[in-house]
Amino acid sequence: MDLRVAVITGANKGLGLALARALSRHWGAGGKVVITARDPERGRQALADLAAEGLEAQCLPLDLADDGSIQALAARVRAEHGGVDVLIQNGAYAAVPDRPGRDQVRLMVRTNNLGTHRLLRAFRPLLRTRARVLVVASGFGTLQSLEPRLHDRFDTDRLSLDQLEANLEAYVRAVEEDQAGAEGWPEWINIPSKVGQVAAARIFARELAADPAAPAGILVNAVCPGWMITDASRPYLDSLPAHIQPRLPDQAAPDVLWAALLPPGAADPQGELLQYRKIIPWKG
Repeated sequence: MDLRVAVITGANKGLGLALARALSRHWGAGGKVVITARDPERGRQALADLAAEGLEAQCLPLDLADDGSIQALAARVRAEHGGVDVLIQNGAYAAVPDRPGRDQVRLMVRTNNLGTHRLLRAFRPLLRTRARVLVVASGFGTLQSLEPRLHDRFDTDRLSLDQLEANLEAYVRAVEEDQAGAEGWPEWINIPSKVGQVAAARIFARELAADPAAPAGILVNAVCPGWMITDASRPYLDSLPAHIQPRLPDQAAPDVLWAALLPPGAADPQGELLQYRKIIPWKG
């Protein structure tokens, strides 16, 4: 029997590494976990950390902002493993709160949104029957986070990924030209990016379901791990309401892996945003 193969992006630390650790333990000798890192040294350290726990993984380079890097990753996974059973798009650029949005929105969208689209496209031919695809996003990634006049720009029932990209590019220009507020966009650039990530997962799920040539039983969802204590979240933790208790990545990982390990006969959830194993409604 062929080994099950998982690819987890942005997995040299934080949630990605916690997912790699948990999935390696779950699969044991029956699976191969491939993690990616933009920084080779951090990737090597992640492998060393896993090895110290008796766990084995492979680390390959990936820069989500570079289409050539994404294509090279897909080609190498195809050559070495033939296909993928679990794909978790966890890699992301974390917005810096004390830096103006116009100075970082392009990098954020290029990495978190266009990078997600390119990864989904590149790995689509590698998805095996009953594969599970997850895009790690946020509970903010629903239409409820946007003014109604912006909802058509994320109409996942009709848009393609190309059209979604065009709308996100228009958003980037609006931020850079200080027009975003006038158009109704929220001040925090993280929100439109997260909405775009969830929209991409929904579109990809819809397109796969409509493709008669696609392998059977593939489930695609977005997932919110909840607030965690990570390098990316630390600038925001002091401002969280008292009732929100951030978890460590290893504590958050099981709920994410639940969606990555849905049983072979499962037909849903599909095209949803999940948090703590429950659906967060897209339209409210």
